Amino acid sequence: MSPTAPAPLQEFPRPSARWKRAPEGRSGAVSGRFAISDMAPVVENGSHPAKAVVGEHVPITATVWREGHEAVAATVVLRHEDGRTPELRTAMSLTDPGLDRWRAVVVPDREGMWTYRVEAWADPWGTWLHGIRAKTADGRRAETLAADLETGARLLERLAADSGEPREPLRAAARLRRTDLDLGARLAPALDTAVQDIVRRHPLRDLLTPGPTHRVWADRPRALHGAWYELFPRSTGGTDTAGEPVHGTFTTAAADLPRIAAMGFDVVYLPPVHPIGHTHRKGPNNSLRAGPGDVGSPWAIGSPQGGHDTVHPALGTLDDFDAFVDAARGLGLEIALDLAFQCSPDHPWVRTHPEWFTTRPDGTIAHAENPPKAYEDIHPLNFDNDPEGLRAELLRVVLFWADHGVRIFRVDNPHTKPLDFWDFLIWQVKRTHPDVLFLAEAFTRPAVLQGLAKAGFTQSYTYFTWRTSKRELTEYATELAAGAHFLRPNLFVNTPDILQEGLQHGGPAMFALRAALAATLSPTWGVYSGYELYEHRPLRQGTEEYLDSEKYQLRPRDFAGAERQGRSLAPWITRLNHARRAHPALRQLRDIRFLDIDNDALLAFTKTDPATGDTVLCVINLNPHGTEEGTVHDVMRAFGRDPHSRLRLRDAISGTTSPWSDTQHITLDPRRTVARILGAVTHG
Repeated sequence: MSPTAPAPLQEFPRPSARWKRAPEGRSGAVSGRFAISDMAPVVENGSHPAKAVVGEHVPITATVWREGHEAVAATVVLRHEDGRTPELRTAMSLTDPGLDRWRAVVVPDREGMWTYRVEAWADPWGTWLHGIRAKTADGRRAETLAADLETGARLLERLAADSGEPREPLRAAARLRRTDLDLGARLAPALDTAVQDIVRRHPLRDLLTPGPTHRVWADRPRALHGAWYELFPRSTGGTDTAGEPVHGTFTTAAADLPRIAAMGFDVVYLPPVHPIGHTHRKGPNNSLRAGPGDVGSPWAIGSPQGGHDTVHPALGTLDDFDAFVDAARGLGLEIALDLAFQCSPDHPWVRTHPEWFTTRPDGTIAHAENPPKAYEDIHPLNFDNDPEGLRAELLRVVLFWADHGVRIFRVDNPHTKPLDFWDFLIWQVKRTHPDVLFLAEAFTRPAVLQGLAKAGFTQSYTYFTWRTSKRELTEYATELAAGAHFLRPNLFVNTPDILQEGLQHGGPAMFALRAALAATLSPTWGVYSGYELYEHRPLRQGTEEYLDSEKYQLRPRDFAGAERQGRSLAPWITRLNHARRAHPALRQLRDIRFLDIDNDALLAFTKTDPATGDTVLCVINLNPHGTEEGTVHDVMRAFGRDPHSRLRLRDAISGTTSPWSDTQHITLDPRRTVARILGAVTHG
C-alpha cells in the first residue's frame, strides 16, 4: 500500500504542574518508568549523526513498553541545533504490538544538525477509553460503573484545563455524571469525535519518560539525488588541422556544458585541475616513459607552477575557473572538484614540508605503491609526522576551493587516509559551509567503505559496478536502502579506472541497461565521459583499464557526429534523467520493493515517494542479447490499489500508456528498449 503522509509536526504545550514526570533511574540503564530502546536511526551507538536531507521523510522507530496493561503513548521530539527553533513533536504509532515497536516520520525543514528523542508516557485517557468500552461490551450496567464514569469525568475536567478548549470536555464530563440518563447517553459525548480530536491535540500525559537523544545531520537535497557527469576539461580542445589533439581549457570546457545539461545532468565532476608534475611523468597507457608532448596524469599533482590551490596553466587561470563555475551555474549545473591528497615529486610541499611525507632509509621520499603496482609519479602523504600542520593545510585547501564556488568534492582514495582525519576535515568544513558535500571514492572493503560513510562522507561509490545478476542486484539494492540513514550510494556505471567486463562485450544494449539500473535503483548515479559513445576497448583482456586511457592522454570526442549517425546513447540517458525529474519516487532511496517476476533475466521493482505518493514501476531486461518475457505479480498492491482493480500506467521512456492489472505479462526486446519506467496516469 502507498504510505500515508506523516502526522503533521505540531508543537505541544510544555509539561505543566498537572503532568507527572517519572523519577530518574539510578543504575544508568533505565531512565524512568518506561523502557525506551532499539531506537533508529542511530549510527555507531550515536557516535556519529544519522543522515537525512531537507524535506526527506525520515522514519524514527523505537521499542517502548511498561509494566502491566495500561495504555502507553510516545512522541518524537525534534530540535534544530540553533536552539531558536521550537521543539516539534510528532505522535508515534504502534506498528507492531507484539514487539512493542513504535514509529513516526519526521521531516527536517532546514540544513544542519538536528537532535531527536522519544518520549514515552502513560496515557490515562487511552486506558480509561479501552476499559469503558470493554466493560460496556461485556454488558456492565451504569450502577456497577460509577467509579469508572467518575474517573472519566475527572480526566475530562483535566483535559478542559490543560487544553484551553473547555467547552466539549466539560459538557462530556457533566453528561457522565447524569444518573438520570441511560449508560449510552452518558457516554456519548465522551466518545464523540470532538472530544477525541481535543485529546489528540492535547494528550494527557503521566509519568513522562524521555529516552536518549540522538543526532541527525540534514544536508541539502543534492546530497541525496542527482545525476553526475565526469569530464576532463583538457580533452575538450578538439583537434588541429593535422588531426592532433589540442589541449582544452576552462573556456572550451564551458562550451561543452550545454550538451551535458541537455542530457539532464545536475553535477559535472572534474578530475584534478592543478599543475601536473614532470618527474616520473607517465606516458600513454601508463607507460613509464613520457614524451615531450605527453600530458601526464592529473592525479600527479604539483609542479614548480603550484600545488593544490593552483590551476594548471594550460587550462587557464583562476579567473577562468571562476567563469567556468558561473557558466555551469547558469545552466543549472554544479561543479564537483576532485580532492586528491597526494603529490608529485615536484609539488612545492615536497621542498617546504618534507615532514609531510615518508622518508626511506636512503633519504629519498617514498612513492605510492599497491604491490605489484607502483606509482613513481606520486608521493602519498604521511599523516603521523605533523598531523596538526598537515590537517590545517588540507583544510585550507578545501576552504580555498569552497571560496571559489565549489560545493561538492569527490575524494580520491579516502580509504588510504586516516579515518580521524576525515572526521576532522568534513565537520570543520561544515561548520562554515554546511552545504558542502563529499563523495568518497571508496572502492574498498565493506567495513572501510561503511566506516567512511558513518564518519561523515555525504555519498559513496559502491560495488554496483560488479553486481550483475538479478539476485545480486536485488540483495544489494535492498542493503543500500536499509542503510540509507548512514550511506548514500552514487552508482557510477563506469569510471576512468573501471571498464566493467560486461561493457567490454555486451554491446550498446548493455550500456543502456546498466544506465537504466543505475538511474532507477539509486537517487544518485553517474557516468564518465565516453560512456555515451559506447567506449568499450580494454587495455588488454582480463583488465578493467581502458585502452588509451584519458588519465594519461588527451581524448577529444565527436559527440555531435556520433549522435547524428545514431551511434550515441545520449538520447537514452536524456530520457532516463527526464524520467527521474518527472518522478519524485526515483529521487529517494529508502522505499524500494522488488516484485515477483518469473524470469531471472528480468528485474521488476517499485519505488514510492512518501511526500507525494508518487509510485513508479521499473522493469529492466538484464540480457543485452535477446528478448525476455515474464509475468509481474502484485502490481496493483504495489500502487496501493485493490488487487482486483486495473490501472493505466504511462511509460516515462516512450510516453505510451497501457492498462495494467495485478498480474501482468511483459516483453522486453533490447533492440527496442531494455527498460520500462511506469507511473500511474493522473488526471488534473
